Amino acid sequence: MSKVKVAAFSVSLDGYGAGPDQTKEEPLGKRGEELHDWIIPTKMFHKITGKEGGTEGTDNDFTEKSFENIGAWIMGRNMFGPIRGPWPNDEWKGWWGDNPPYHVPVFVLTHHARESISMKGGTVFHFITDGIESALEKARKAANGKDIRIGGGTSTIRQFLQAGYIDEMHLAFSPVFLGSGENLFAGIDLPQLGFTKTETAFGKRAAHVILQKHK
Repeated sequence: MSKVKVAAFSVSLDGYGAGPDQTKEEPLGKRGEELHDWIIPTKMFHKITGKEGGTEGTDNDFTEKSFENIGAWIMGRNMFGPIRGPWPNDEWKGWWGDNPPYHVPVFVLTHHARESISMKGGTVFHFITDGIESALEKARKAANGKDIRIGGGTSTIRQFLQAGYIDEMHLAFSPVFLGSGENLFAGIDLPQLGFTKTETAFGKRAAHVILQKHK
């Protein structure tokens, strides 16, 4: 059965999924890149960014698994790019170049309409202006029975969590404290939402925790 899930989402030990003051130069906010020190050296990350080599082991295994059986993605506009407000033009097509790593339909939440963008490798960005329910409905149709990955950022995951739509989360806890930024858990009662810890594994640079809903 198709799942709505979060996978390979990096979180600080104090619960932040991004640092403060996001800019084009620092899209993850101040010190936000430190959250991803675990994934950047991996073989899978090298592969999806067009590089050779990379490390193997637990961190790489979770990175590979995060792309398995994904039929569609949903992400917030801040994850797609640094532009705020109405789109000034159609020039910005994401952070990832001509061949993004998704290779499936991606539904971008935004308040400002824009035509869909077809990229190399099968990625098509669709811009959804009528909320998370609409995005999820369209993603389910596009996924055709495969899983739907909620890519981020933190605000987008929180919206889907609070609405009760997420079935499973793989969180990678990086050994850093950010102190401020976007907190993933503030005001959210995970047990009340039905989650329980089902698996924990320790990589070289992160502790991996999988949360699933009670069945």
